[in-house]
Amino acid sequence: MSTLPKSVQNLINEFSKLPGIGPKSASRLAFYLLKQPHLDLQNFATTVANLQKNIIYCSTCFNMAETDPCKICADPKRQKNLICVVEDPLDVVAMDQIANFHGVYHVLGGVISPLDGVGPERLKIKELFDRVSKMPDTEVILATNPSLEGEATAMYIAKQLKQNSPHVKITRIARGLPTGADLEYADEYTLTKALEGRTEF
Repeated sequence: MSTLPKSVQNLINEFSKLPGIGPKSASRLAFYLLKQPHLDLQNFATTVANLQKNIIYCSTCFNMAETDPCKICADPKRQKNLICVVEDPLDVVAMDQIANFHGVYHVLGGVISPLDGVGPERLKIKELFDRVSKMPDTEVILATNPSLEGEATAMYIAKQLKQNSPHVKITRIARGLPTGADLEYADEYTLTKALEGRTEF
């Protein structure tokens, strides 16, 4: 039975729900916040409370944004016919740190995972096909994570594109990424090499 005040224990429980945060880390975070000035704590609470209020999803690439289209899709300097397909918005952040990538993105919103009940229809795959069907000389870079599900998703997309959009060049980021690793945790050099070494899919 916990001897902590209920409000503190509740905060620890909420922090423990976050990915990568165990009970000890959750406790440290809660006690850190307890030591902060009241105004800082209020600002923190307001920021968390307002987190989802101004977030929308770009109707073109489905990345998180505050405007539609998002800043990347609206940027005239970006190559609109070079589309990097990723699983999640965090992957866009990772890929966009590479200074020499001037294309745009398409966020799938996950991967095909039959065990979890996620089929192609639950992802933004149809929207990708619609998008590339309107653009000649398009290259689609498949940058899903090198996991079993990521590979299966990339293979599905490549197969469908080859059948229905033969004008599209399909590439896959190179194996600069270790199998099982996520894009968001890769360093800039690894991502740069993976992008530079992409191959026909």
